Amino acid sequence: MSRRSTWIAVAVAVALVIVVIVAVASAWSGLGDTGMSGAGWVALVLGVLVTLALGIGLMSLVFISSRRGFDEPGGDGR
Repeated sequence: MSRRSTWIAVAVAVALVIVVIVAVASAWSGLGDTGMSGAGWVALVLGVLVTLALGIGLMSLVFISSRRGFDEPGGDGR
């Protein structure tokens, strides 16, 4: 039963991703001929880089914390 429910969950997730891709593609094609200034591209690139750096940094802290034992319960049972 667990194997079957896993495949159903994967199928539903793939279907949702396909629906989102189709919706985004149709919205994108409906925009027409719009442009972005140089400042807009700089802001976009900086935003992506800062977001990636933040995500990578936070995930690194999670892994470091887990490997060094900071996530384990204390010795006095708290």
